Amino acid sequence: MENSRRKFLTTASLSSIGLVAAAASIGTFIPENLKAKGLSPALAKKTIAKVQEPLEDFVYDIENGSTGYKSEGGSAKEATVEEFPVSQSIAGVSMYLQPGAFREMHWHSIAAEWAYILDGQVRTTVIIPDGTTSTDDFEKGDIWYFPKGHGHMLQCLGDKPCHFLLGFDNGHFSEFGTFSITDWVSHISPDIMARNTGLPASLFANLPKKELYIGVGKIAVEPRPKNINPAIPYSNSSHKFRMAKDGVYQQFKGGSVKLVSSLEFPIQQTITSMLMEIEPGAMRELHWHPNADEWQYVMEGKGEVSIFGSHGRVKTMPYSKGMVAFIKQGYGHYIENTGTETLKLIVLFNSPIYQELSLNDWMTSNPPQLIADHFGMTLEQANSLINHKNGIY
Repeated sequence: MENSRRKFLTTASLSSIGLVAAAASIGTFIPENLKAKGLSPALAKKTIAKVQEPLEDFVYDIENGSTGYKSEGGSAKEATVEEFPVSQSIAGVSMYLQPGAFREMHWHSIAAEWAYILDGQVRTTVIIPDGTTSTDDFEKGDIWYFPKGHGHMLQCLGDKPCHFLLGFDNGHFSEFGTFSITDWVSHISPDIMARNTGLPASLFANLPKKELYIGVGKIAVEPRPKNINPAIPYSNSSHKFRMAKDGVYQQFKGGSVKLVSSLEFPIQQTITSMLMEIEPGAMRELHWHPNADEWQYVMEGKGEVSIFGSHGRVKTMPYSKGMVAFIKQGYGHYIENTGTETLKLIVLFNSPIYQELSLNDWMTSNPPQLIADHFGMTLEQANSLINHKNGIY
């Protein structure tokens, strides 16, 4: 089990921790590491004071925190830095589409798009810069990934509504500020559009001067129809991965995880995604990620997240279904299931490769006497750490 678990782990340098730890002294004393950086006493004190600021809130209710967008065809609620200031590197959107509805053709200039299907079915189309195209059908448990700038469209498939979670590798991204085809075309001169398409100018003159965003049309059915130009080649790059079925699985005493990184899903070059389940009364052990921020969405259940931000700064916040949490890169943290049902999470990391360092592994990778001296314990107690379970227990 441990050998399997360590496949998720990548050894990383801990030198960055030293800078924070070395700034522990406050008052008139200036740590040597800040002196070495050439900082003036005033600036050094300011730097230390900033480190001492209380930890900010890191949980947000994406489903109930804002009104978002709502129309006949569906709805969208987002968590960007505007709503969730701590989440500087990752943004999220919870989107519903009704049968026959579609999120119009668009692209994102500053972020790649990742998605997980929570319920129903979705059809996507995407055009790739090499001139190829792709159409894929997704169901519950599947994920997609569209690199930054790739034009795409999302469509509810079949006669039942669908619900999916979108993740973006930039917290400043806004779903309501993307580049949409109707917004562009409706603000271009009808004569120019006629020259560009060969269609009559009157067609474009009558378009509403606004973005469609979510439109309603005929219900999409299988099999998918051919494209207008069937000669455009189909892409060899897969934008689809069956996460719930094919994610790298690991079972623990108190839960399980399924991991999808760029090693399993090569196009997913800016994000690693994970499904995590924590059973009632269990906890995800104390650990940190040296290479990535962490963004969580609660699918089911309720729990508490606790983070450690150095200098005695620890903060614990509760969350439940429909809420998100954000943990900064390098911050120690753990998750506890405080409810009576399984806590189910979707977790995103803003790195193509997963890295984790656990407190238990760190302690047991040192001589017992050293650990005993750190915490005033006996050698017997230090040696007993090897018997403790890792992961979720």
